Amino acid sequence: MAREGGWFQLGFRLEEGAGLEPARLGASGAIRAVRPSWSFFGLVAAGAPPVLQGALRAALPSDCRDLLPSETHVLLLREAALEARRVEAGPALDGAPAWRRELRPEEAAAAELPLVPGGYVVPRPDFFRPLAPSLRARKLALGHEHVLLLCAGGALFAWGGGRHGQLGHGELEGVSEPQLVEALHGVPMGEVAAGGWHSASVSDTGDLYMWGWNEWGQLALPSKTMAESHGATAVNAESSTPASGSSAQQESPKAAFISIQAFPALLDMPQGADVSKVSCGSRHTAAVTQTGDLYTWGWGKYGQLGHGDTASSDQPKKVCCFGDWGLVVVDVVCGPWTTFTHALPGKVGKTCS
Repeated sequence: MAREGGWFQLGFRLEEGAGLEPARLGASGAIRAVRPSWSFFGLVAAGAPPVLQGALRAALPSDCRDLLPSETHVLLLREAALEARRVEAGPALDGAPAWRRELRPEEAAAAELPLVPGGYVVPRPDFFRPLAPSLRARKLALGHEHVLLLCAGGALFAWGGGRHGQLGHGELEGVSEPQLVEALHGVPMGEVAAGGWHSASVSDTGDLYMWGWNEWGQLALPSKTMAESHGATAVNAESSTPASGSSAQQESPKAAFISIQAFPALLDMPQGADVSKVSCGSRHTAAVTQTGDLYTWGWGKYGQLGHGDTASSDQPKKVCCFGDWGLVVVDVVCGPWTTFTHALPGKVGKTCS
């Protein structure tokens, strides 16, 4: 049965009896971005202030253009300033800002959060962090403890906490300054995503690379948790195999599962599909193919994988409902326990039913 397109939410919702079916948030043209936190999220619309939904439904200033939320602060991009408001300030997010940085109106208009003139912002103290102009920042993704930066030429840099291999440098040590992900050097990247403690990037040719923590199969590598749930004998391993020459599924036969992948690994998507978008939640991953299919894997306790159940998976699995509804997926944004998708009417390929 055909459905109207728009943005849809999968996974954690506060409403009792919300169920596992995707919830439509609004019309396609009205919402241009979704900014999720753990218990609430922001909807950014063209020509109107963003709207907060979920556990926090505060009114935002009329000149607010965009936002970045966390459970302690909401960072606002206004017409001439960046501001951080405390969530505990109440439903209106009123009171004096916890932090403020003046911007020229043209700077505010050009900002693409979290990137801002001179650096980037995070929705927690110390809020602003500088970046060297020589990096030529194009996109920036914030993980729980790490940062990924995609530069104009397609090079990828990573820094911050590294104890789960999420930096992709082949080690488990953190670094304080941007450091080139050497394993991907010479492979121009077009997309980047940071999860809780794992990372992903998509090359200009549609190849998907993943690295970091794999406790719940969020890298689509054999997972200890998945192995034990199926009664298999689990053999712990940490992989330090670079990306070149092997795919993520071609790890050492001695390893029944991979707990940490410290180098980027090339993921073989089902049917050899090329990827256009990727996003990472706390412990799950979602990817959109160039043909408009959505695949998800990892932790699924709240139904965020979109398969109509709360099972977890260490294998990419197609989300069937959008194709069954005559919709193609064009974008995906993961919150920690949620998955938001933008789906439009279009030419649907082979459906699951």
